[in-house]
Amino acid sequence: MAASGGAYAAQLPAVPDWLNKGDNAWQLTAATLVGIQSMPGLVVLYGSIVKKKWAVNSAFMALYAYASSLLVWVLVGFRMAFGERLLPFWGKAGVALSQGYLVGRASLPATAHGATPRTEPLYPEATLVLFQFEFAAITLVLLAGSVLGRMNIKAWMAFTPLWLLFSYTVGAFSLWGGGFLYHWGVIDYSGGYVIHLSSGVAGFTAAYWVGPRLKSDRERFSPNNILLMIAGGGLLWMGWAGFNGGAPYAANIAASVAVLNTNVSAATSLLTWTCLDVIFFNKPSVIGAVQGMMTGLVCITPGAGLVQTWAAVLMGVFAGSVPWFTMMILHKKSALLMRVDDTLAVFHTHAVAGLLGGLLTGLLATPELLEIESPVPGLRGAFYGGGARQVGKQLAGAAFVVAWNVAVTSLILLAIGLVVPLRMPDDQLMIGDDAAHGEEAYALWGDGEKFDATRHDLAARVGGGGMMDREGSADQRMSGMGARGVTIQL
Repeated sequence: MAASGGAYAAQLPAVPDWLNKGDNAWQLTAATLVGIQSMPGLVVLYGSIVKKKWAVNSAFMALYAYASSLLVWVLVGFRMAFGERLLPFWGKAGVALSQGYLVGRASLPATAHGATPRTEPLYPEATLVLFQFEFAAITLVLLAGSVLGRMNIKAWMAFTPLWLLFSYTVGAFSLWGGGFLYHWGVIDYSGGYVIHLSSGVAGFTAAYWVGPRLKSDRERFSPNNILLMIAGGGLLWMGWAGFNGGAPYAANIAASVAVLNTNVSAATSLLTWTCLDVIFFNKPSVIGAVQGMMTGLVCITPGAGLVQTWAAVLMGVFAGSVPWFTMMILHKKSALLMRVDDTLAVFHTHAVAGLLGGLLTGLLATPELLEIESPVPGLRGAFYGGGARQVGKQLAGAAFVVAWNVAVTSLILLAIGLVVPLRMPDDQLMIGDDAAHGEEAYALWGDGEKFDATRHDLAARVGGGGMMDREGSADQRMSGMGARGVTIQL
């Protein structure tokens, strides 16, 4: 016991005077929760929400994005997003690998604003590097959802580090690291713009350049395991406590408010989406419920620690209805939306919901909570006397994020396309995982395998049409994610 007590003595170098053990413990916990959202949360969700011939490829794209992001992040990315100012929208590149840098007190040098000193959390720089890495990684994993089922894995391997360096770091520095939008007073509490609007817009842009899935896949793309999909979605929901609860960089009042508001908005949005499915389609959709959960989590993110809980309920209602409308109604009326094959509807669930949350935060953010979290004095939502000024700032910030992501994502993919095809060839798309990786998720006959009447008893397997009915029902519930028909593919 004496040794244990000595290890925590404040005078030891391992516990410097500036270190707050509670803040450090919570920030590491929050980082782990956000990491679990990607690994295994989205890996499981992606591997189960697609048809089974794409299960391995979809899970691997998420896995690779997570791993590749970490090395890029510690080599140059972190300091480009949170280091000293190089340009109004970009920090100076530098490594985050040395002991001298990582064990010192965390600091965001470009965040000093007027008389307000720069942000200096009460824990080591290593903790901040890890926490912000998890945000960078999940942004790329979310983006992957737009191009599942056809992107050349080699092109994806080249795309992930380039996009993190030239797109993500710009948004992160501009809004969080002390860039021009940060100092102007654009509010993005925990990533509604930096993460969700960016991933949704970049994913939609990538889907345009990569091209669509096979026609047969777009018409029938039923999940291979809905129960695992729910499990992956559940990990996302629970992990969001770290996503929004860790944004204040401290275990403080804003963190508590943020975690409560996050759960309230998610639940409200899920119920709203489900009710709309019942009203218009007569049945509650499990896939739709997961999408509603997601939009509720995304929408609250820009203002989770800045709005009252009644406002979180209101944001949940909007989160469950506006993206539902854009996905289920507007999508079918727009030639552009119908043309671009956004596999998991990331544009609707993240770009639309993230923009919506940013605008609602401009209306509903309270001056008291903003005073805790923002160095810019006098910020307040329109409902608290801020007028249209804050909403205008939110729109301008969103416009910058959208324009940058469209331009940079396009340039990166066009450059990669000169070296390696962005889309797998059709003969490989017919097969799926076995063609891309030489591996399959399930030891069962199914999608991608040519039917051989000498080996497969179709009548017994289909059971007089029962399988087609079940798959058709699942397809109809894909809620805008590319599934339309009810035919069975051999």
